[in-house]
Amino acid sequence: MADDFKPAAWWMSGNFAPVTKETEAFDLKIEGTLPPELNGVFMRNGPNPDREPTAHWFLGDGMLHGLRLEGGKARWYRNRFTRTERRDFSGNARDPSSILNRRLSTANTALVRHAGKIYALEEAHFPYEVDGDLNTVGCQDFGGQLTSPMTAHPKVCPETGEMMSFGYGFMPPWLTYHRFDAKGALVQTEEIPVTGPTMIHDFAMTRNYVIFMDLPIVFDLQLAMSGKFPFKWSDEYPARMGIMPRAGSVADLKWFDVSRCYIFHTLNAYDDDGKVVLDAARYEKTWANGFADSPGLMHRYVFDLKSGRVTETTLDTQRACDFPRVPDDLLGLRHRYAYAMESGTAERDEVAFGTKVFKWDLSSGKAEACDFGAGRRPGEAVFARAGQDEDAGYLMTIVHDENTGVSEFVVVEAQNVSRGPVARIALPQRVPYGFHGAWFAET
Repeated sequence: MADDFKPAAWWMSGNFAPVTKETEAFDLKIEGTLPPELNGVFMRNGPNPDREPTAHWFLGDGMLHGLRLEGGKARWYRNRFTRTERRDFSGNARDPSSILNRRLSTANTALVRHAGKIYALEEAHFPYEVDGDLNTVGCQDFGGQLTSPMTAHPKVCPETGEMMSFGYGFMPPWLTYHRFDAKGALVQTEEIPVTGPTMIHDFAMTRNYVIFMDLPIVFDLQLAMSGKFPFKWSDEYPARMGIMPRAGSVADLKWFDVSRCYIFHTLNAYDDDGKVVLDAARYEKTWANGFADSPGLMHRYVFDLKSGRVTETTLDTQRACDFPRVPDDLLGLRHRYAYAMESGTAERDEVAFGTKVFKWDLSSGKAEACDFGAGRRPGEAVFARAGQDEDAGYLMTIVHDENTGVSEFVVVEAQNVSRGPVARIALPQRVPYGFHGAWFAET
C-alpha cells in the first residue's frame, strides 16, 4: 500500500487524494466551547481509493471519519475503512458478473440509522451495517428480501419510523421502490416504470407520498466497458417527476413533466393542501461537459395533485450550493429553514468546494452564510437538534484548510450562522473531501 500516488486525475490529488492510515486520538483540544448538550457520534463518509486510482471520484473504497462528543468534550476521533467484500475482492470489479454482485459495495457515500442499526451506503449495491465505533459489521440484504441495489439516500419518517428507499439499475428493472417498517423489515417492493437507465441519486418523501426523479443523466454502456465513469447528460432523455403514495402501487403513480435539469440532492418535501412541495439543489445542465455546465441553485417545485400542473421557482439565483439539509426530524414535514454548503467554481468535470455554509429562511427569503475564509472549505453541514424551535441546534461539518493542510471539525450555531464557529477541533490527520455526514445523538 503506497502513500506516493502519481496523480492521474483531480480526485487523486490535493485534498481529494486518499489517506492510507487508520488512526485515532482521544480527548481532543477544543478551541471555543463545545455545546455540552451534544452527546453522540458525528460520522462522515467518503471515497478513499488507497489501493489504486479509480475511474472517478465517486468510485473509491469507503472511509468513515467520526468524532465522539460527550458533555462538552471531544472524547475521540478515528477513521476506518468500510471493510466490505469489495475491499477483499481479488477479481475485476468491472467485469459484468462482478457488477451484478450486490455485495461488492464501496459503502462510500452516506449513512443512515434505522431500527437501531447504522448503515454505510452507496447506490449500486446492498448497504453495510457499521457500529458506533466505525467498525464494519457486515452486508445487509434483509433476510434475502432485498434484491436490487439500495440508494445512498433513504428517508426515515420521524413520525412513523418507517424507512423509504429505492434502487436503480443499469438494466431492467430501471427503478425499484422499497418500504421498511419501523422494526427494520422490508414490507413493500414496487417496480417503478421510468423512461430508461437514468441515474437517480436521491428522491424525497412527504407525510403521505414519495417523489421519484426521472431526469436526463443516463447510463452509457460504452463508457462502462472502457472503464470510464458510465453516466452522462442526454439531450434526448425527458425530465419528469413521479409522485406515489408511500404505501401505494404503480396504479397510484402520477407523473409531472418538469423543465430539463438534473438534481443530485433534494432538500425536503411536504404536503400542502392537495399539493406537494419539493425543494432541491437543481442544475439546469451538468455532465455534458462537466460540473461547470451550470451551478446548483435552490429550487422549488409545487405539484398540484388534482390539476396535474407543476410550478417551478428558483429560490436563490445568487448562491451556488449542494448537499442541502434540513433537520432529520423534519424529513417529510413542512420546513422553514434550509442549510447547504457552497459549491465552488469548477473546471471541466472537477468538483469544487466553496468556503461557505448557507442558511435560508424560506419564509422571508433571507439568506446568511458562515464564511470560513480563503482556502478553508467545509463539507456538508449536518444539523444536530438542541431545542424546540425549528432552527434550535447546531451545524456540524469538517473544514479543510488548504493553506495549512489541517482539517478541523467545526460546530456552528444554527440560529446565528454568520457568527462563525462556536467550537473548532483540529483533527490528527488530513480528512479528504468526501460526501455525506450524519449525527447520531444518544437516544
